[in-house]
Amino acid sequence: MAHLTSELLAVLRCPATGSSLVQEGDELVSTGRTAAGGRLRYPIEDGIPVLLPQAAPGTDASNSTPDGPADNA
Repeated sequence: MAHLTSELLAVLRCPATGSSLVQEGDELVSTGRTAAGGRLRYPIEDGIPVLLPQAAPGTDASNSTPDGPADNA
């Protein structure tokens, strides 16, 4: 299990909610909740937090772009 320093955790934020993150095992968990009421989880791979929306279970980033939902008009 990778252990992230408290200094790093103090500056990291959930990219979806903007909330702080706490480490639970090999994952970072957002302290804020999504519109559906859940908390997003992000894996830590080889000691590196993967803070990509598609990496968080329970998110559907397949129809999104970095600027928001894709416009299929």
